[in-house]
Amino acid sequence: MSLPISYITEDATTPTGDGPKIIAHIVNDAGRWGRGFVTAISHRWPESEQSYRRWHRDRIANDFALGAVQLVAVDDDLHVANMIGQHGIRTSRATTAPIRYDALGRCLSSLSSTASTLGATVHMPRIGTGLAGGVWDQIEPLITDRLCGNGVAVTVYDWP
Repeated sequence: MSLPISYITEDATTPTGDGPKIIAHIVNDAGRWGRGFVTAISHRWPESEQSYRRWHRDRIANDFALGAVQLVAVDDDLHVANMIGQHGIRTSRATTAPIRYDALGRCLSSLSSTASTLGATVHMPRIGTGLAGGVWDQIEPLITDRLCGNGVAVTVYDWP
């Protein structure tokens, strides 16, 4: 059963609704954390940043790579999904956006399975359109296919 994406104008760090929730966002594969939506995440839940940094530091012995997802429990029935869908970081000299749509697709497929297991809804800003340099018209169909198409309810938050 495919569900439509719900769009609301609110803060993505305060997800609406009842039941288990996952806040999903994109991180890079360079181990860099500190600009964009991640600052709001780490302000509310420092353990998400700490887990990401540990994941990167220990990458030789784990799955840290493009397409991987790290789920961090930050409260009762609330998780943050650190999704590696960005190669490196955007620089002023870059000619290519750091987003990797294929990696994001793999992240969303993995997130779909996890959300279904937890009975969770997924909440996110317009992932990949900020510092990652992505185009929403390419990202939205991935979300629709990989999450909504598998019966996972998704809410996208636009900052007020």
